[in-house]
Amino acid sequence: MKRNTVFLILIVLLSLSIGYLFGTQNDLNISAANSSHPSINKLNRLITYLTNDYVDKINADSLVREVIENIVDELDPHSIYIPAIQSESLSESMKGNFEGIGVQFRMLEDTIAVSRVLEGGPSKRAGLKSGDRILMADQDTLFSKGLKNEQVISRLKGNSSTPVRLTVFRKKQDSIYNFNIIRGPVPLPSINASYMIERNTGYIKINRFSQTTYSEFRKALIDLQLEELKNLIIDLRGNPGGYLLPAKQIADDFLEAKKAIVIVEGNNGKRERTVSSSEGLFESGRLYVLVDEDSASASEVIAGAIQDNDRGLIMGRRTFGKGLVQQQMPLGEGDQIRLTTARYYTPTGRSIQRPYDSSSRLEYYAEAKEREKINTIENKKNTLIENDLIFKTPKGRIVYGGGGITPDIYISNNDSPDATWSQYLLSSNLVDLFVFRELDKNYKKYDFSNAPRFFNEELPYKKEFIEAFKTFCKEFNLPIQINSENENEILNFIKAFIALQLFNENTHIRIINQTDPFILRALQEIKGH
Repeated sequence: MKRNTVFLILIVLLSLSIGYLFGTQNDLNISAANSSHPSINKLNRLITYLTNDYVDKINADSLVREVIENIVDELDPHSIYIPAIQSESLSESMKGNFEGIGVQFRMLEDTIAVSRVLEGGPSKRAGLKSGDRILMADQDTLFSKGLKNEQVISRLKGNSSTPVRLTVFRKKQDSIYNFNIIRGPVPLPSINASYMIERNTGYIKINRFSQTTYSEFRKALIDLQLEELKNLIIDLRGNPGGYLLPAKQIADDFLEAKKAIVIVEGNNGKRERTVSSSEGLFESGRLYVLVDEDSASASEVIAGAIQDNDRGLIMGRRTFGKGLVQQQMPLGEGDQIRLTTARYYTPTGRSIQRPYDSSSRLEYYAEAKEREKINTIENKKNTLIENDLIFKTPKGRIVYGGGGITPDIYISNNDSPDATWSQYLLSSNLVDLFVFRELDKNYKKYDFSNAPRFFNEELPYKKEFIEAFKTFCKEFNLPIQINSENENEILNFIKAFIALQLFNENTHIRIINQTDPFILRALQEIKGH
């Protein structure tokens, strides 16, 4: 099925590959072009000969790009070449904001329909709403033109302080409105949700580690502490990593002074050991860290520091196993390379990195996804890999090296048909599309206007939503049998995506978490103490 959602925020590359992420915040300035290395001179001469003397016309830029890609492919799985066309979007995602108007949209019948107005952006302040049709941008007509997504983005996105006049049709009022919007920074939060999940128990979900992550985390934690916080759940599931610095800062807030956080070893064999400072925001309360096979890099640094210092419990499934540090280096003309320059080790000396010497990049990433099929812990082979090494924490607990962080409490991956279907619904954005279409058809009927009340009250029109969803599944030929066992979960998903489109991500995740087996298991563990 073709996905219809297009994000004006261009962060999709974050989820393409964990290897696209890097461990440090500093770009390097290098002058390789001036190198006198014989190999560099040979390549320069070859390009010169091909450009000036070869009998056929060639595209030198394309040839050089291919050579670079082939060289990088021979390195580790996380060193990558980044063409200039991708650099801006990746930079935005890690900066913590982008410049534009701040909406997500879908193309419906050749018309731009706003599916979500992003918090903190110019469109939110101007009064745009989910469901609005954007008809014109300045004097440029945007409907009935067969515009591609990229063309729409180019007309709406722009530098801060630049104006754009939007002509919008609002279906609910059957009226046309004009909005004068000044483009500006739109936050890309790395903290998806933060709230008190139960009395004395807080929850924070971190989706990546960007330049703004620590400031976001610190504010979230301080707010939770105002509500008598004693237990804290940190959700790092699906977090592919990012900058190392905010991960170290967050770990520091959990640890007493002079505790090791991470060890970084460069190509010269020298090891740099980061230790905690004397001030931490949450050094004594109970701590629970949720991880899965998509938790990588900086996420694993936090999990490893917490586990090796006997500070809290790691819960979930074995993490990805990315223990390589990348630095971003310019190649010229906007092209860049993220080159692995060091390795991570946990405080006990465990290597986070999985073996990769004998596998291709495709096999390397496929192996990580295979772990999703594991659903028991009775056999050690299900959680440990062949070359696992045994380490001990200061309190004598056994922890395992060999790649990734093995959880203290394993939470199985439920592979029942209903559970598999649920995961598919969440990952495919099918429910998101369904909710948008239903709200768009019945905006006057589904008049949800208050986030707290919506969260606390039971979802209305349950029967209508279920019947409409059955019709939706038939339309897309989805093999789903809605029954008494999965109906409540589907209704919960529908409620969650209504919250996402009409309110905010925090309310969305709060609703999802009500039936999440990881969350329920963590709360069970907390109550057991």
